[in-house]
Amino acid sequence: MSRQLSWSAERTELYHYRDRNKTEVDLVLENRRGQVVAIEVKAASTVRAEDFRGLRHLAERLGDDFRLGIVLYTGGSTLPFGPKLRAIPVSALWQLQPRAGADA
Repeated sequence: MSRQLSWSAERTELYHYRDRNKTEVDLVLENRRGQVVAIEVKAASTVRAEDFRGLRHLAERLGDDFRLGIVLYTGGSTLPFGPKLRAIPVSALWQLQPRAGADA
């Protein structure tokens, strides 16, 4: 992930989040404006609401700076789990279409 971020035109920092209650999020990406995308990685073909526990906690703490929470899983469908929360198949990382005008 950090190698991918080095290619980005927008400077983004990569963190792992864990608080004293052991609530954690695997990957936290923060841009210069303080906007955050958080990613939880699960080795499961199904996703449950409780898989979003850390993401929901982080969203509450960050308020409007929390832009999106993603659970990557081995299933085949993108699923909504509330405002700004999605379950996305890990395979989608290799199926993304470049933006118009982006360098190949």
